Amino acid sequence: MDRLPQELVIDILSRLPIATIMQSKSVNRAWRILIRNQVFVNMHFKRMVENEPSFILQIRDQPIQNQLYFGDFSSHPNDRNVTIITKKLTMLPLLTNFHLVSSCNGLLCLRGTHRSLGLICIYNPFTRDSIELPKLIAKAPSHQVGVLGFGLDATTNKYKVVEVSYKRIYRASPSHVVRPVNRLAPQIIAPSSIDSEVHILTVGNGSPTRRNLGSFPFHFVCQKSQVLVNGKLHWISYPRGSKAYIAIMSFDLGNEQFKEVPRPDCISSDRQFHELVVLRGCLSAVCFDYDNEELEIWVMKEYDVKESWVKQFSIGTYLPKILQPDERESLNSSMFYMPKTCMRVLCQLRSGGILLEYKIKALFVYDPHCRTFQNFQLTFEGIPRCFTLAVHVASLNWIDTFIEAP
Repeated sequence: MDRLPQELVIDILSRLPIATIMQSKSVNRAWRILIRNQVFVNMHFKRMVENEPSFILQIRDQPIQNQLYFGDFSSHPNDRNVTIITKKLTMLPLLTNFHLVSSCNGLLCLRGTHRSLGLICIYNPFTRDSIELPKLIAKAPSHQVGVLGFGLDATTNKYKVVEVSYKRIYRASPSHVVRPVNRLAPQIIAPSSIDSEVHILTVGNGSPTRRNLGSFPFHFVCQKSQVLVNGKLHWISYPRGSKAYIAIMSFDLGNEQFKEVPRPDCISSDRQFHELVVLRGCLSAVCFDYDNEELEIWVMKEYDVKESWVKQFSIGTYLPKILQPDERESLNSSMFYMPKTCMRVLCQLRSGGILLEYKIKALFVYDPHCRTFQNFQLTFEGIPRCFTLAVHVASLNWIDTFIEAP
């Protein structure tokens, strides 16, 4: 291939699976340089995006706690059958306990737990590049970490980690004093309000920098998956913690401003606003219709335009095969009652099917054309009962290429 034009070599290699490309680094020095070329990295990532969605799955149960797996979907263009291939990933030695926060451009954002509490790492599980970031907030009893977001600021080509923490405000008024049953015990002053503080950490062009953007009068709902659309992070939020009004708030990674996004009509008294997701690049809202016992998926076809919200999917009652009771057990047992609010929408496949997670234990696909379901049996080392999943596009992004000094 030495005689071929570099443009043609890049085009050929960009079509290969990422594992094969990583193995090709050992061919010669020229190939190692080529694989780190940003033009090649971008072309390969663009092709990966066009494939079926893939995901990173974190096992949260013994005996393989805190192990990451890469799941790749494979489907035949002539039928709707989908299979999942899982691959065990190499772990970072510095993070023995962590939580999978999100994924962006092939990079994972991991937050330490237990002994690693407060530690944040950016990690590419395929290139095995990583960077440890400074803590966003000082460790204090009055602060509670709320939500964490991670994404790329396309205007500067820098990555940003956004953390919203909640500071409990204590006021010694009679309504906020908890009086113990034992008169000799001290009185406890309960928090009268919770103020949110927004911290941001920028990664790129040298050492990471952190800033405090000040307080914000909304309380964000912690989500299981990150919602990044149009360069903006999105959360469900309540003004000052009040659930009387539900809002969708966005945070622009470019200008670092919050803005309320128009809500869909599904946010009403007879529907429970379940979560926000991204379906084929569009901001989507998931609601539960109690009257019809259906999970509804509303899609914003044109960003920031209220009239473009449409109800695109309605999913009826279903219990995944892996969670169905044994024939010897009673179907009326309360342990098998699975409300739709336990169902989580993950992404949409090229076939149009919707990938769903049920009670963090099972994965299955809903076919909206046939209104049928397909179960997946995931095989790992051990029999996990609990996992965390993030939609992920594998990439060759090399972390040291965007943290080098300008």
